[in-house]
Amino acid sequence: MKKISIISIITTIVYFISVLLFLITKTDFALTLWEVLTVIGGLVFLVLLVNLSEKLSCSSCYKRLVGIFMACAVTLTSAAHIVNITVTRRLISEGVNVPDYFRIGQWPSVEMCIDYLAWGGFVGLAFLFIGMSIKNKTNNPIKVSSITAGILCLVGFIGALCINENLWYIAPIGYGIIPIYICVKTMKIEK
Repeated sequence: MKKISIISIITTIVYFISVLLFLITKTDFALTLWEVLTVIGGLVFLVLLVNLSEKLSCSSCYKRLVGIFMACAVTLTSAAHIVNITVTRRLISEGVNVPDYFRIGQWPSVEMCIDYLAWGGFVGLAFLFIGMSIKNKTNNPIKVSSITAGILCLVGFIGALCINENLWYIAPIGYGIIPIYICVKTMKIEK
């Protein structure tokens, strides 16, 4: 679990660096890097959360649900970003006027809705189910953190869809910042 936690921390940090790089440079390279790291990050989170549910002795029902939610998240985010890299951006570079509702980074858009569902909806549910399944009091910090991460992801998802897109920015705290803390706590428990 220690290796998975370290890989998860590094992936998350590199992901946020790629986001900053894109926000500063606005280049195609930075956008492609960000999108590729989003797909890789989804896979890393799948491994992290499935292993975390195993490490924390979650019931088999919760483990299956975490695996299903994360598989859905990886599938959706990969589809959205791969379509954007290979189709949408290519069409734009060829001069095709692709409507905003088919572009990542525009709202409302099909690709953003899919990505919000992946990272806000399914990742949020995975974190909630991990948190709800923890019974051992020594793991209370991980329990509280997981539930908090899940709630933040879901609030960002529901807020973006129903109230204001800017509420989405609550979700990256849930799937970005809190998992680093969870990984550190998990490594300390293993010692």
